[in-house]
This record gives sequence, C-alpha cells and structure tokens, in this order.
Amino acid sequence: MVQLTMQVSDELAKQIQPIGSWLPTIIELSLIGFKTLATATATEVIQFLSKAPSPQDVLNYHVSKQAQGRLRRLLALNEAGMLSETEQLELDELQRLEHIVIMLKAQIAAQLKQEP
Repeated sequence: MVQLTMQVSDELAKQIQPIGSWLPTIIELSLIGFKTLATATATEVIQFLSKAPSPQDVLNYHVSKQAQGRLRRLLALNEAGMLSETEQLELDELQRLEHIVIMLKAQIAAQLKQEP
C-alpha cells in the first residue's frame, strides 16, 4: 500500500479529519467517473461515508430501497436480454460500486476479527 501526503487548506483539513479513515474509499468512488443514473447511488454511498460512520454502521449499510429497486430492474432486464446500451453502462457502474462496498465491508470485518 502506498502512503500519500498532500497539502490542503486548514479549512479543508478540518472537514476531512472526521472522515479520514473513509477518505480512500470516497476518493475511489469519486474517480470511477459515473456517467449514468448510477451516480445517484454512488452519491448515497459517499454521503453515508462522509458522516464518519462506525465500522459496525458500515457493515450494516445498504443503499436506499429506490437504489435497490433500480438495480433489481436492471438485473431483470439483463436476464431477459433487454438492456439498452445506457442501461448496460449503468449496470456495469453499479457492479463496480457494489464491489467497492463489498471489499470495504470485508476489510472492516477482518479488522474487527483481529481486535481483542
């Protein structure tokens, strides 16, 4: 893992400090470059992480029912072979987002197992 050092204003540092442990994930999500409605779901996740949730809160986290419904719709259309190109892009983006969240939860679960 690479350690990254950067200079930010005092004001920005105060805003970042409470979410410092979630910052790598927030940056990773921001860099995906969502181009579809998946942006709304990514924004949900980023807003959740920006509130500095406890590790247990992250393990219990699920996106909104609206976002879950959209994903179910896309999966059903995909299974029926009826996805448009834009919908396929959205499904791909949502799958990348889901992968990041799953990896984050796995990392947290492993850390919690190691704690006495």
